[in-house]
Amino acid sequence: MGPAPFIVVLDANVLYPFTLRDTLLRAAAAGFYQARWSSQILEETTRNVVRNTGMTAEGANRLVATMNRVFPEASVTGHELLIGAMPNEDKDRHVAAAAVAAGAQVIVTANLRDFQVLPGAIEAQSPDEFLGNLFDLDPDGFVGLLRDQASDLKKPPLSFDELLERLERMVPTLVATVRAHVAPAG
Repeated sequence: MGPAPFIVVLDANVLYPFTLRDTLLRAAAAGFYQARWSSQILEETTRNVVRNTGMTAEGANRLVATMNRVFPEASVTGHELLIGAMPNEDKDRHVAAAAVAAGAQVIVTANLRDFQVLPGAIEAQSPDEFLGNLFDLDPDGFVGLLRDQASDLKKPPLSFDELLERLERMVPTLVATVRAHVAPAG
């Protein structure tokens, strides 16, 4: 799959849970969509990774550096002047401004209430809704992506079902859809 024309800003709160971040970034790498973020989003991600996952600051900085290296086109700049004009909640206006500057169609966030009012045709989607929409684009390809994700995990190793169990806490509708898709007919 080549690069999709669909541009999506990932909010910090979907980038710090490891399994969810891994799934979102693998989907971008596979060409389901184009990921975007700003330095402010990555700073918030770094703070939350350290605070909520026990990763060291050094580890979090390596993670962000790797994300920027693997997705060099993802970094949005020049949005700072737009922040004050954004109609959503103050603390998340920088995310909406990054979406406008990037030409994004969607902001993926676990905090939909702060994005109820957005400029233009930008839409906020939960990670569950967003990943479900990606699944609908190519169900077999998306399941293959999840199977690859599970088989790539070594510390600790995870089966496909164990990966789905981890994802289920954050994206239950997607997991139910994937399970129904892979269930034997009959």
